[in-house]
Amino acid sequence: MSGHSHDHIDWADRLAQLRMADALDSAALAPVARRLVGSVGARPTVVDVGCGAGGMSVLFARELSLSSGGTVVLFDATPKLLVEAERAVAEVAGEAVEVVSLLGDLSDPALAVPPADLVWASGVVHHVGDQQAALRTLAGLLRPGGVVAVCEGGLEMRCLPWDLGVGRPGLEQRLLAARGAWFERMRAAIPGSVRMPYGWPRALREAGLEDVESFGALVDHPMPGSDLLREYVVHRVGWFADVAGEWLDADDLAAVAALTDPESPDFLGRRDDLSLLGAKAIHCGRLR
Repeated sequence: MSGHSHDHIDWADRLAQLRMADALDSAALAPVARRLVGSVGARPTVVDVGCGAGGMSVLFARELSLSSGGTVVLFDATPKLLVEAERAVAEVAGEAVEVVSLLGDLSDPALAVPPADLVWASGVVHHVGDQQAALRTLAGLLRPGGVVAVCEGGLEMRCLPWDLGVGRPGLEQRLLAARGAWFERMRAAIPGSVRMPYGWPRALREAGLEDVESFGALVDHPMPGSDLLREYVVHRVGWFADVAGEWLDADDLAAVAALTDPESPDFLGRRDDLSLLGAKAIHCGRLR
């Protein structure tokens, strides 16, 4: 199986950016892992669907190792990411935490996954054509009393000053708008794509879950920012332009080229006024 998925994104090629995002999100998501593990019974089986580079699985494994232990199931469709997640989780999982690694795709309605007490899916359901059907599949993995938690939506991350001194001011807003147009087309092009014209809490109820709730996790890295943050911003701006460049004008594309070129005097990686601020939205429901 290649790194490409049915959404035509080469996730293996994005491994470096996923690793950086995991590191930057860790402080915000650690309390989320603690809250979710605390919402289920002792020695739970936690399934991370679309585990990527393993950032959230690491946080779950740490929480389990601090309590009664349990099982973390890594599930992803990209072999390279699964290997990275295995490596990352192995560094923190104690003897009381079993780690299981499974290759598969959420679009398959018959997932071969152990019965779960907690199912986590971050930024993965929106890459499946029928999102509502995918949530029903996730709910079907639960034992009675188990919880599905999806991380979708929230407040888009912002990282750039409004005026960068190159090109027109407001570049970040135009990059986000271009990404929104790309996302709409990406969704429409996924095989079997259907619209889900309502929010995630209702979708979880439609999947048969109860006690549905939503909460946020603030990601806040103020300026001047770390070397990691600067590297991440360079990758983020470059990726936005790569996937959504057709929605940007020539001036914005030229500005992005200068901002992401290490040889340019405008290179973002040398700035001390970058930050990262946004919020992740977590929606969860329980199987009764």
